[in-house]
Formats: sequence, structure tokens, C-alpha cells
Amino acid sequence: MKITIERGLLLKVLAHIQSIVERRNTIPILSNVKFDAPDGRLSLNATDMDLDIVETIPADVTVNGSTTAPAHTLFDIVRKLPEGAQVELDCTGDDGQLVLVAGRSRFTLSCLPTEDFPVLSGGELPHSFAISVDELKNLIDRTRFAISTEETRYYLNGIYIHAADSDGTPVLRAVATDGHRLASVDLPLPVGAADMPGVIVPRKTVTELRKLIEDAEGEVQLSLSDTKIRFAFEDCVLTSKLIDGTFPDYDRVIPAENDKELEVDAKQFAAAVDRVSAISTEKSRAVKLSLSAGNLMLSASSPDNDTATEELSVNYDAGEIEIGFNSRYLLDITQQIDGELARLKLSDAASPTLVQDSGDDSALYVLMPMRV
Repeated sequence: MKITIERGLLLKVLAHIQSIVERRNTIPILSNVKFDAPDGRLSLNATDMDLDIVETIPADVTVNGSTTAPAHTLFDIVRKLPEGAQVELDCTGDDGQLVLVAGRSRFTLSCLPTEDFPVLSGGELPHSFAISVDELKNLIDRTRFAISTEETRYYLNGIYIHAADSDGTPVLRAVATDGHRLASVDLPLPVGAADMPGVIVPRKTVTELRKLIEDAEGEVQLSLSDTKIRFAFEDCVLTSKLIDGTFPDYDRVIPAENDKELEVDAKQFAAAVDRVSAISTEKSRAVKLSLSAGNLMLSASSPDNDTATEELSVNYDAGEIEIGFNSRYLLDITQQIDGELARLKLSDAASPTLVQDSGDDSALYVLMPMRV
């Protein structure tokens, strides 16, 4: 294999690819990125056995072929090359080494045989449908903050994507929860998604996918089975194993009987929570909401008897109530609200609260209270 490629193009792809490669690997080939150079194209492939990314870019291919080279080392080299440099990659020698030349710089890297590189992308994926890049960004951005990081409840370590029904309308729904808060986002059910199984997409896959689609346009083709999911868009294909577990019945925790409704300016509310919580302890981060007709009082205190309060004018005419929340969790939710007003539906100090954007019913959030 012998190719020439512009440094910026190679760096962008290596940045995507190397982030899924673990720094410490017991299997040496998993530290490498696989290069495959058919006519006029260069395909780069990395995997950690759970997640696999293949990205293809144009390149000047002199000699077709394939090889594998250390992903992180290669990324560090290309990152430090001068902007606009032409990078030549050559592994046509018999010594099994990859020679990288850019200007007066020359690097020789050890390679491993491509036959050892694992293939994750095979297997039947019977369910397939397309959604726009913007819709996928929306699904991810409005739910991923609620993904659990607790390894014991592994089935919560991802986003649950499934076909659902919202007041008689078929929707594609993404749900994430960590037991303290829940996020649920709907979009119109795409053609071909009606029979899909409910799947849990792992947190690492969600993170890497979001990076990959940042500058993408157009549509993303989703193909999936009970065990794998593939996202294909532009010149990139991401394949991932799914979490093998049953997502809990989240409908049971979404309150239906909350009768106290509060509407508040979302940005003012988020800023006030942020200010008041500066005084609360790092451990509890508790903030108390005290509601009376037309008025919301936010307060927080520390073990040293430091206190903070702030009042906001709100639309509220139900009975007086005091309820406490973790300010970090409350902020995570209020930051998802793009509209002018946030709508909170409350019941009492010990019951979960429902939060929505008053101008958009496609997303809902549930937050568990805490004692303050």
C-alpha cells in the first residue's frame, strides 16, 4: 500500500477513529487502526470489539493494499505535523513496517497483519430506516445527560430506542434514566421502524456517534437486529453491539396525576438555580423550591449556615408547596428546554415532578425530589 493524503483530512478521521481505541489493550491488534486503500479511496477502521467505526476519505492511491498501524501514535504524529502538509504512507517494503513521510519528517511504525483485525460489522440486520441528522442529534442531546453511569444496573447504561404510541400517534422514542431523573424524546415514526425491537444503545456508542454526526448533513440510515445496530451516513459507518438486558417499564414512573402546574421563564429559572446552588454543598447540591400564588422562592444552605435565596415571578395558582431537588439534575433538565417557558407539574414534596417545554410536547423529563 502506498498513498498520499492531505494532513487535515487524515487528522480529522484519525481523531474520530482513535477515540474508540482503548489506551491499554491486552490484545495488541485492538490498539491499531486498519488502513484499506482500493482505487482513489482510503478506508480507516478501528474497533474495541463492542464498537466499530469505518470512515472513508479520498486519497491519492499509488499502490493498492491494506495494513494496520498503532492508532494513538499515528494520531499524535499527524497532529504535530505542519498544517497543509502532504502525508505519504508507504508499506510496500518486505519488513512489515509503515513509513510515514511529510516534508522532511520521516517515521517508521510497526504494523500487524490485517488478517488479525477483528470484523464486527457482519451479520444480518433485518430492520432498517432513515432519520435526519438533526433528528438524531436532537434525540441524543435531549436524553444522554440522564444515562446512568452505575455499572451494577448495566441495562441503564444507554439510551433505549423503540417504536411507541403517543396519544394514538406512532412515534420513535428515546428514553434514558439513572433512577434520579428520566428523559424521554419522541419524533414521528420513520418508515420501516414500526416492527423494530426495543434496543439499548450503549453510552460509549452514543458519545462517539454524537461526535461523528457533528458536521454531517442529510440522513442517517439505521439498521439493527436484537444484538447489533449500525449507523451509516456520508462516508462513515458505525456498528455497535447493543446492551443485552431489559429496560425497565419507564411509563410507571411518569406521573399522570400531578395537579399543581407551574410555568416559569426557562432561562431565568436555570440562571437562578445556578446562582443559588453555588452555596449548597458539593455532596448534596440541594436547592429548595417554595411555591405560593404567582411566586417562586429558590433557597439553598450549607453546613456552615451560609444561605442563598432568590425570588421569581411565575404563573402558579395552586396550593403552597415546598420541594427540594438536586440542583445539578434540575439544571441538566432546564438546559434542554429551548422554548421560552418551562412547565413543571408537581404533586407533593415526596413525589416525582414532571418537566416539559410549554411549547413542545415531544420531550418530557421526570425528576425525583430530595429532602432539604
